[in-house]
Amino acid sequence: MRYLVAILIIGSMALFASHAKAANENMTIAVFTKNATNPAYEAFRVAADQIARATGARTVHFVPKQPDNVDEQKAMVEQVLKDRPDAVIFIPVDDVAMVDSVKKLNDAKIPVVLVSNPLPGSFVTYVGADDFEIGYREARYLFDTMGGKGKIVVIEGAPAAPTNRERVRGYQRAFAEFPGIEVLGSGVGNYQQPDARRVMEKFLSEHPRIDAVLSANDSMALGVLQALKEANRTSIVIGINGILPAVKQIESGAILATVDFNMFKIGCVATRAAVRHLKQEQLPEKIILPAEVIDKTNYKAWLVPVDRRSCPEWSDVVK
Repeated sequence: MRYLVAILIIGSMALFASHAKAANENMTIAVFTKNATNPAYEAFRVAADQIARATGARTVHFVPKQPDNVDEQKAMVEQVLKDRPDAVIFIPVDDVAMVDSVKKLNDAKIPVVLVSNPLPGSFVTYVGADDFEIGYREARYLFDTMGGKGKIVVIEGAPAAPTNRERVRGYQRAFAEFPGIEVLGSGVGNYQQPDARRVMEKFLSEHPRIDAVLSANDSMALGVLQALKEANRTSIVIGINGILPAVKQIESGAILATVDFNMFKIGCVATRAAVRHLKQEQLPEKIILPAEVIDKTNYKAWLVPVDRRSCPEWSDVVK
């Protein structure tokens, strides 16, 4: 009996040691992003991999082949439930449709760091930005530049994304403050460059004068530029994200500005948060990164390609 007890104790100690090792050296983190078409999510994945390399973790990426596809993301969650990684970093493609999948992750006791799009569930922390403030600041910057007067069109993101709903709500606040701004129309660009290009082509065919375009992200702003170029038209264009191709267009003067919804930094912080949780280190309930307007005065800092950027230290972000 004594021998059996000793074996059980040794076995338990070995199991504990193995779990401790997993928590410190062999962590596997499943990273869910919305699509492979938006450079902002590519920046997020680059950041996650950078932190993983620095901390001895392993990242496994789950990206729908069809952008923002609910069924694909649900199937990927089912796969993760079988694989049982140490933690999940989750950007939901839809804040309603993915609630049940998150509940399954919660029921399986797999720690989840929620990113960008809030939804119900149990999370070790939430990492994101204030999209209402981002949308409001973007619109105000544009309207101030226009002298508070002019005709504009709005290119919205994916209707199912709470980021889009909050940014549009921010626009509406700015509209109320600038009665001299006339909104000719609003179209859905789904955060995708080709979709925004088609929407802008339609607007250009309908309106002989469009002074400016308020775009809910940079990929769509780039699609707008394509449509303007093909139609031999000009308009002031502004976006959100601070992706490198858009910053280069700020440098050239084709885009007025963008608001820095910095998915690279968010990816750094979210991955550090997952690692900290697995190491049983303290986390705040929510981490909101500040936004910054990127324009001709400061764009050079954002010209560094994401694969050459360094993640911020935890103490620089979480005070």
